[in-house]
Amino acid sequence: MKNLLIILFILPLCVFSQEKITGTITENVNNEEVPLGGANIYWLDTQVGAVTDFDGNFELEYKPEYKKLVISFVGYKTDTISVNSPIRITHSLTSTANLDEVTITARQKATSRSFIQATNTLNVSSAELLKAACCNLAESFETNPSIDVNFADAISGTRQIKMLGLTSPYILITTENVPSIRGASQAYGLSFIPGTWVESIQITKGAGSVTNGFESIAGQINAELQKPTMDDKLFVNAYGAGNGRFELNTHLNTKLSERWSTGLYLHGNLRETEFDKNGDTFLDAPLMQQVNVMNRWQYTDTENGYVGFFNVRYLNDEKQTGQTFFDEDTDRGTTNAWGSEIKTHRFDVSGKFGFVNPDIPWRSGGVQLAYSHHNQQSYFGLNDYNIQHNSLYANVMYNSIIGDSRNKVKTGLSATYDGYKELVFTENFNRVENSVGAFFEYNFDNMGDLNFTAGIRADVHNTLGAFLTPRFHLRYTPWDKSAFRISAGRGKRSANIFAENQQLFATSRNLNIFGNGGKTYGLDPEIAWNYGVSFMQGFNLFNRKADITVDFYRTDFVNQIVVDWENPSEINFYNLEGESYSNNFQAEFNYNVFKHFDMRLAYKYYDVETTYLSGKKVTPLTANNRFFANASFQTHQNAKGGNWKFDATFNYLGEQRFASTESYLNTIGLSQFSPSVSTLNAQITKVFSPNFELYVGGENITNVTQSNPIVGSDNPFGTTFDTTYVYGPIFGSSYYAGLRYRIN
Repeated sequence: MKNLLIILFILPLCVFSQEKITGTITENVNNEEVPLGGANIYWLDTQVGAVTDFDGNFELEYKPEYKKLVISFVGYKTDTISVNSPIRITHSLTSTANLDEVTITARQKATSRSFIQATNTLNVSSAELLKAACCNLAESFETNPSIDVNFADAISGTRQIKMLGLTSPYILITTENVPSIRGASQAYGLSFIPGTWVESIQITKGAGSVTNGFESIAGQINAELQKPTMDDKLFVNAYGAGNGRFELNTHLNTKLSERWSTGLYLHGNLRETEFDKNGDTFLDAPLMQQVNVMNRWQYTDTENGYVGFFNVRYLNDEKQTGQTFFDEDTDRGTTNAWGSEIKTHRFDVSGKFGFVNPDIPWRSGGVQLAYSHHNQQSYFGLNDYNIQHNSLYANVMYNSIIGDSRNKVKTGLSATYDGYKELVFTENFNRVENSVGAFFEYNFDNMGDLNFTAGIRADVHNTLGAFLTPRFHLRYTPWDKSAFRISAGRGKRSANIFAENQQLFATSRNLNIFGNGGKTYGLDPEIAWNYGVSFMQGFNLFNRKADITVDFYRTDFVNQIVVDWENPSEINFYNLEGESYSNNFQAEFNYNVFKHFDMRLAYKYYDVETTYLSGKKVTPLTANNRFFANASFQTHQNAKGGNWKFDATFNYLGEQRFASTESYLNTIGLSQFSPSVSTLNAQITKVFSPNFELYVGGENITNVTQSNPIVGSDNPFGTTFDTTYVYGPIFGSSYYAGLRYRIN
């Protein structure tokens, strides 16, 4: 189990006083000492213990009467060593079956599932993010089978992610465990977090923790940002692609004093070249420019147990798309040419402060505060859409134990405020949402085969009412190198029907809201239950490490705001009347084929259905079958620390149902289902030294493209114009190159 400060969403602290021991637990793999996360360390004949973190590190209270330290892990020989003073310990465990921690890539630890956590969480490190171009958070999941990445429409270039068959509004997306991609930023917010700013990503399937709020339904994605004390003093990443996209990222970090450090993070991207490969007169990729600046401050007082972060960020993002001959100065608001502009200004301020009692390390507390101002001005042809969103978030948490370290509790209070001003065509939709809530979570860990977390929160919301949110996660280890998990939980949220479905504005459809007096657009809140079961097993295959994970999750909606595209001339919003559910099965296999070569295979099956006005149907543009394969290899490092890295990712996407009647689809040249799609991405990196590397790569190398992705492109102001029938790539192959330079 990660230490209490990670539970508090704060960087782990170092040793707080001399009355502790610290250390690292490892195992020997191919004559290399590899950190062993999840090992149990406790004083003999006591209930005082700890668990090593992701890097095999631990910290444990020391008293002179403690003499024998026991180190254990399922599948390894248990060792007992003598300790007579608060020193640092490095110890290697011996596997009883030549097995290692269940990891996807154990040697590099690019991605890893925690063996002992109750939640089904995948940890993605910065090493995994470097396997692809990864220009922003939306593009950082290309090498991950748990998240599906698709284009939202045929013109904006926006990547839409899905988890468990559900779109991103049903996923709680946080930055350092503060809700960040929500409300007005739901459609484009993932592209506002540059990939180089991300230190690691945690992907949790199913119901999340009650400490993060009540909105999570399908799961949680948390992005941890680079820390000024851990990041390079100087980092530069330059990127250029054949699709006309250029980016530059620069990190500057300085230690100002013993306790204060600061970092300046700069990001800029630009695309000025027009492409229309399919000859439909519409840009295949939008023209765009973005300036993104963040100043990050870190305060660390290890002696007294304090740590804090303070961030200020400004973003200016502009996109222009539409017909190649569109001129925004003369054609906006006319039928001369169809065009669209999306201009977003965003300002964020956030801070978090944590405390761990140096004398009683199991007692800790923390405060999280965040404010954001989001202003989007946009139009799509003759359709105007503007949204302004001011958001406040506060969370206070306290952690302790009951009796001993096997019984952990966390409790706290949270409050939110969201003020919206929306202009849809010519109509204003303004509203204010606020909530106050309290939560309590209990975790039991017997330091062996059983670990479970049960939590509940109570919230009072001005539009959702007063309600309870229960969540439960359990992990049981029936035998060596295995983990069986179950989870269940409830989520509730307000649907931002326009902000979450902005692709609807790039159509000629009429919009209808069939409300029943609800407090948000006349609609009721969305409520869903999520249930999940997962099994993970590690084993040896031809004397090389392998593991397999199989999981099944089901989401049942009590109420859902149905987004109905079945009528080709309309899009209708209404409360669910009937059944809506999502079943997701995934099997994943990871294998270290030989030294420095790792392979990852995954198969996913989706069964997602919703009851529409026209009857119960499979949710549009959701493939029943997906197959994923990733291979990575790197050569041995030379004397200067240089080597080669090779990565390739293959994705197969089965047929997807198109919305609308079959007769209409035949009229516009589409059948009821899309063809299957297969894509291949690859990247080669040459590391010259720890300070400098070059990389080249290709996306969609097989040059798969969707023919005629825009319906009615020859008459964009006609009644059949629609840019949402998108099932695959539009641009075709794109190749890129870049460099990374760092001073440690």
